[in-house]
Amino acid sequence: MASQASTIAIAGAGSIGCYVGGCLALAGRKVVFLGRGRLVGAMRQGGLRVSDLDGRDRRIEAQAISATDDPPTALYEADIILVTVKSGATGEMAKLIAAHGRPDAVVVSLQNGVDNADRLRAGLPGRRVLTGMVMFNVVQSPDELPFRVHRASQGEVMIDDGVDGLAGLLDADGLAVEVRADMKAVQWSKLLMNLNNALVALSDLPLARQLADRRWRAILAGQIDEALAAMSSAGVAPARITGLPPSLLPKVLRLPDWLFGLLARRMLAIDAEARSSMWDDLKRGRPTEIDELQGAVIGLGKQTGIPTPINERVTALVRQAETEKRGPPGLGPDEVSAIPGKV
Repeated sequence: MASQASTIAIAGAGSIGCYVGGCLALAGRKVVFLGRGRLVGAMRQGGLRVSDLDGRDRRIEAQAISATDDPPTALYEADIILVTVKSGATGEMAKLIAAHGRPDAVVVSLQNGVDNADRLRAGLPGRRVLTGMVMFNVVQSPDELPFRVHRASQGEVMIDDGVDGLAGLLDADGLAVEVRADMKAVQWSKLLMNLNNALVALSDLPLARQLADRRWRAILAGQIDEALAAMSSAGVAPARITGLPPSLLPKVLRLPDWLFGLLARRMLAIDAEARSSMWDDLKRGRPTEIDELQGAVIGLGKQTGIPTPINERVTALVRQAETEKRGPPGLGPDEVSAIPGKV
């Protein structure tokens, strides 16, 4: 059972981890951040600033923050471990938790993709691992002091049911938490929208500007069409997590700009600062999560015999940008949509 006295470890103090952990710390929870030396150093030096598009702008002073790059220090006494590392680091984090975390600690995956909680379970046999999903966008300003994380879109955190008091412990000002009994379906539904992460990265456009352009939305719609076809063939039913049923997303995305703007106000309630984590990865020359997003669609398509040419094209372009290490390439929609007539 989780209680207000529980110690919460943020296993991966990046954009999402610092926002979630920052909101929890501001609400009086006992939080320890486990991250890379650069971000840990920034928090130790100047503290943490947590803001959002609803107007909150709060600060935690450096002396009030517990932040470390030493896994044993962060994990040893944690009652709750929130895993917020990128998908490529999930296996490594599972090993660290197995080595240094308490056997009775509750582990919650707050990661993109559909397989990370399962990977954690495989690496942590016999331990309680819950699936979670962060439904909002967070951007960071790493060169500012204090280090700033900013929630740039609406949304909540969704988690598995099963641990008494956990939702109440994690629910805080600026961080709404919802318990769901269908988290696998939620993961697949979130993946549909996350297919846009790559388009933001390839276009080098802010998310709001990119979504306001029907040509880019048409490419996203094409990717979602392929994903829905593969999911249907595999018997996967995505959950309804926005105002629209997932099956209607491609039709709405293809609407004229003016009509889309009227019907998709919640989708467009995005701060002008918002980009995508994949854009940030290309900007910093880091590997992206393309294999966990478009790659999941391509893999499911191969299993079910459903063609996925648009997702394959987008994946190839992201991998090319990863290899070139020149940052987001700034492509136009015509350069990305190399499947004439499909989008």
